[in-house]
Amino acid sequence: MSGPVLARRGFLASAAGLAAALTLTACGGASTTTGTAAPTASGSAAQAWTFIDDRGKKIDQPKAPSRIVAQVGAAAALWDFGVRPVAVFGPHKLKDGAKDPQVGNVDITKVEGLGNVWDEFNVEKYISLQPDLLVSSMYIKGTLWYVPEKSKETIEQVAPTAGIMLTGRSATEVIGKYEELARSLGASMEGVDEAKARMEAATKELARFKNLKILMMSGGPDAMWVVNPPEYPDIVHLMNAGLDVVKPAKVDEGGFFQTLSWENADEYDADVILYDTRTQSLKPEEMLKKPTFAKLPAVKAGQLYPWNAEAPYSYQGYAAFLEGLVANLKKAKELP
Repeated sequence: MSGPVLARRGFLASAAGLAAALTLTACGGASTTTGTAAPTASGSAAQAWTFIDDRGKKIDQPKAPSRIVAQVGAAAALWDFGVRPVAVFGPHKLKDGAKDPQVGNVDITKVEGLGNVWDEFNVEKYISLQPDLLVSSMYIKGTLWYVPEKSKETIEQVAPTAGIMLTGRSATEVIGKYEELARSLGASMEGVDEAKARMEAATKELARFKNLKILMMSGGPDAMWVVNPPEYPDIVHLMNAGLDVVKPAKVDEGGFFQTLSWENADEYDADVILYDTRTQSLKPEEMLKKPTFAKLPAVKAGQLYPWNAEAPYSYQGYAAFLEGLVANLKKAKELP
């Protein structure tokens, strides 16, 4: 496996120390997602359920699925719309037993955990849960995130699977797809309208900071990754709202980022640096030990702010993410 591919996997994956290799292929376009309404809370008769996921795969069921298993990012999105999965897989619990931020508002005491790290998926437990739908995000069309290749066939024989594409879309498009899926599943939608209004208000405020040059990055022990904006729904959303985000002149295989040595951390000028807060990424105090990085004007000016790289694709998740970002950018200024 080549260095760039391993680096890409390390950047995208939501847990540190991944041992398995992930072969990455070119991303495909998104398909139309549709779903018929599930039974309403008033108790009306069940209706047949159809959903076309972003692989173009049509799922037909006699009624809306109720026993749902979801990758943590998908679970976090669906939870905020009112869908309650019976189990999750992917990083949901930290080493000290606390909840991993990537699982959002999901109550991990009320769901089963099928795996917490890359290539870990308890197939036997999955079968015992008698699921009727598995939902996962996709960075690559056709590849369900955190579904191990070695057990993919078995998992897909147990229950239908649905994939929601992330790459090449804006956050609003991804959120809209999760909303559509949630509504088709009969979700409660409690608090959604209020959260949507908050997200829209925070998005409008971002235009105030169009004069700031912003660098978005993630840090590893031996490398700094400068992200390539078009590949990330959240960054596409920020740029559509008016932010000026650095786009690397050269990107690694796969197109998601450019890898720089810490000695070359000054490759790009920026007024503000947003750093990846996921558990596998270096913390600010660790990055400040890298001399070139510590000397960057934005760092010296204290304009180093957190970037929630996997905020839940829900209005609640993005309202909180954008409000925090606006609060930080209000403290920033253009640098000489």
